[in-house]
Amino acid sequence: MLSALHPLPKLALCLIWIAALVLVFDLRLQLAGLILALGLLWGVERIALGRLVLLMVPFALFGFGLLTTSVLFHRESGFVLQMAQEQGAAQPDAAPGLVLFTRVLACGMISTLFALTTDPGRLVRVLMIHLRLPAAFGFAMLQAMHIVPDLRRELLTLRMARAMRRGRPMRRVPGPTEVMSLAIPLLAFAIRRATRAAIAMEARGLRPGQPRTHLPQPPVRGGDIAALAGGVILLIGLLMAL
Repeated sequence: MLSALHPLPKLALCLIWIAALVLVFDLRLQLAGLILALGLLWGVERIALGRLVLLMVPFALFGFGLLTTSVLFHRESGFVLQMAQEQGAAQPDAAPGLVLFTRVLACGMISTLFALTTDPGRLVRVLMIHLRLPAAFGFAMLQAMHIVPDLRRELLTLRMARAMRRGRPMRRVPGPTEVMSLAIPLLAFAIRRATRAAIAMEARGLRPGQPRTHLPQPPVRGGDIAALAGGVILLIGLLMAL
């Protein structure tokens, strides 16, 4: 359901929620944003809960120091206390470190919601059509999005070829020696991809100021506006309740 929404209203709604989470220093609002995004991904989009937990690990590690300092040692850093005071929470209901840790998770979950429910190619094309993103930047963004999974597939192919040549099963996790030996082949693959991308951009005539045509993209419909309005109204209701 969320994947069918237009990327621009969905992006605007996610940015509005993230801005509210950053500006309002309240644990209840952070938990509401986290639970709402998690519920949409798990209950509506049917994404496995284990995958969502793994995606949250980098965000949890980012704020883990604040959590341990606040909850385990009952001490707050000067940065955390200053942030709480600047955001109007001189005497917060919860530990400031816990609020910041939950904020990191909530913002990360909302970002994950947008990333997992939005097609990158469609997003870039919409940005080029509606927000006048230069075609050269859009094409470069598409290349960057595609090269990451291609590098992973190339790495797997190289490891499988070496394992077959040596007659030994491929290790689940490559060792340091294997990683170092694969660095040069992967670098050569990336250089070839960059060269092909540059030739393709030149062939497409991606020069500034040149008129271009685009494939037709679905316009913003009433359902997209209704979803945006519903998300904003829900956020306003939560802010008023808090």
